[in-house]
Amino acid sequence: MDASALLSRPADVTRSTVQKAVVVIADSPQLFGHLREKLSMVTGACDFTDVDILKKFQESLSINLQNSEDDRDIYLGLSLRELIYEYRYQTLVLFKCCLLQPKMLFFGSRCERLCMMQFSLISLIPGLLRRLEDCADPEFDSYGKTFVPPTSLKTSERSSLLSYMGLPIQIFGKGSLFGPYTPLQQLDVLADHGTRSYIVGSTNSLLLQQKDRYSDILINLDESSIAITSPSLRSALALSAADRRWIDFLTQTVTSTWDPLNPSRPNTLAYMGSEEFIRLQFEEYLLALLASVKYHLYLTSNRTAPQQQSTSYHHHHHSSDSDPITDFNPDWLSAWQLTSSYALFHATTDPHLFDIVEPRHPTAGNLSIEDIQRRITQQIQILHLDDRFASTKENLNKTLATGQKKVSTAFGNLWNDIEAFREAQRRKAAEQQAVASTNNEEKTAIPPSPSRLASGSISNPSSAEKISPAPAMARFSAARAPDLATAQA
Repeated sequence: MDASALLSRPADVTRSTVQKAVVVIADSPQLFGHLREKLSMVTGACDFTDVDILKKFQESLSINLQNSEDDRDIYLGLSLRELIYEYRYQTLVLFKCCLLQPKMLFFGSRCERLCMMQFSLISLIPGLLRRLEDCADPEFDSYGKTFVPPTSLKTSERSSLLSYMGLPIQIFGKGSLFGPYTPLQQLDVLADHGTRSYIVGSTNSLLLQQKDRYSDILINLDESSIAITSPSLRSALALSAADRRWIDFLTQTVTSTWDPLNPSRPNTLAYMGSEEFIRLQFEEYLLALLASVKYHLYLTSNRTAPQQQSTSYHHHHHSSDSDPITDFNPDWLSAWQLTSSYALFHATTDPHLFDIVEPRHPTAGNLSIEDIQRRITQQIQILHLDDRFASTKENLNKTLATGQKKVSTAFGNLWNDIEAFREAQRRKAAEQQAVASTNNEEKTAIPPSPSRLASGSISNPSSAEKISPAPAMARFSAARAPDLATAQA
């Protein structure tokens, strides 16, 4: 921070900027967002000359941590909207990836954002943030050793339903590690043979140079990119048509209500697109996935003995013969069955969970024209093609407008020329008709006598001396037309 912003500037502060930090050492990272919000206020108010603020903060923090039972305190400061807005459909890829317990490496230059993204991701598994007692070391496994599965279910209570369905899926048990900020001193733990899976974050670029050694999947927050280095993991994380339809709907809900000034809530201030809405959508997806896994196992075990099918989802839905796991990608299930989290889930849950939650993908169905159109629209938005071609479209429109104007002018001139030509033709026809009428009148008039023509005088037709027309007509009729030879000569 700027040294001039200090409430009281000590004499030993000689630089223009200073660094302040208030550190909380806790035995559980479940309230990361809650602690982060409180620390930001205390750090801004404390100038390290009055330690009473820090003492009161410590006392209130201890009380709050003991009485914190509301999930809203756990999720405070974790923005799922930012995660979906930045990674879109790949958010579901990351969610299904962490269930497979691979080696996930997050890289980013900003430590706060690096940790927030990892906590936001694992918070999508209901109840996991409260059961992170084994995440600090691959040797810890107290959850798996002491877990007692529930024997009763109250469908009216959400916590009872989630517990009976096997949640939280414990991805941090024996051989697993969660390190939101992992220093270089812990690289030997990551490379240890006993460390089979982890979700870790680092700000050191040295890990990027050795990503093949330390990661199965690399999430680069600075470049907003995801690189899957394991071929088997790549096929397991391929999204089905139903998966894409589901995450595309969620992405569209977030992007259409995005507020750059306040990314944590929709600009409509409605429930659709809110943090709670997104969290419940992922909860519904995970419950349907777990029920479909159990139903898939049920179908597989009863294919050889269909007569033994008893009161179950299949018995009450005779028309539902297809395997719902196909909408979740069967390769993903094959990969999950190799993990320790699946072994614990399979051993501690009822085999007929599909009688409680319907084993069906939330957006089940094959690829449709609407899906293709939606994906094309999203790709245009992601690549910003509208912005890139805006100037081109503007120039094209100007060119078309100019060309249209020129064509219109040319057609107007051509039409005027045609009209002028037509008018000249009409005038010429009228003149020719007038000349023809005059000639006809002259032909019907009485011709003068030859003697008078020779003398150069013509008498008035009205005078007493008149020319008789009979001799004249006789002379004209007596003259015969020349023969062909004469005419040619």
